[in-house]
Amino acid sequence: MMNIVFYISAAVAIVSTALAISRSNAVHALLNLIVSLLAVAVIFFTLGAPFIAALEVIIYAGAIMVVFVFVVMLLNLGDQAAAQERQWFSLGIWIAPGILTTVLMVELVYMLITSAGRMFGTTGVAPRQIAIALFGPYLLGVELASLLLLSGLVGASHLGHRNRGKERKGGA
Repeated sequence: MMNIVFYISAAVAIVSTALAISRSNAVHALLNLIVSLLAVAVIFFTLGAPFIAALEVIIYAGAIMVVFVFVVMLLNLGDQAAAQERQWFSLGIWIAPGILTTVLMVELVYMLITSAGRMFGTTGVAPRQIAIALFGPYLLGVELASLLLLSGLVGASHLGHRNRGKERKGGA
């Protein structure tokens, strides 16, 4: 039965990632990306890595998405963005992420009810093993990923300020 949960979560992750890539609106893409990250967390949970699943939710679906939302807010382009924000409150925008999130929540509740505390995968991964791996042979990869995220944030900020300066000169 856990195989079914795994495959449904994988399908949700694929669909929501495709929706995140195909959306032209940044906020819609962010909503679908959050659903994708939550689906990956469910996949980790089914594979017997609840600690990694919790980190996925806390770090990626939580902290990194907050940074992305701040970048979107930083790139606010004035009246056009305000009109777009009014459209975000329509029900149609929330249908796809809502359905996919509901599927994930049903799976998670099912797993928690049927498992009664046992591990889902064959083995568990201890936090110490993760720390040894991240701060051992994979330290360079972790640092490069953090620098990549920081450079993306700085680049988006620079592009946003440059475009905003052009609008002020042209409109004045």
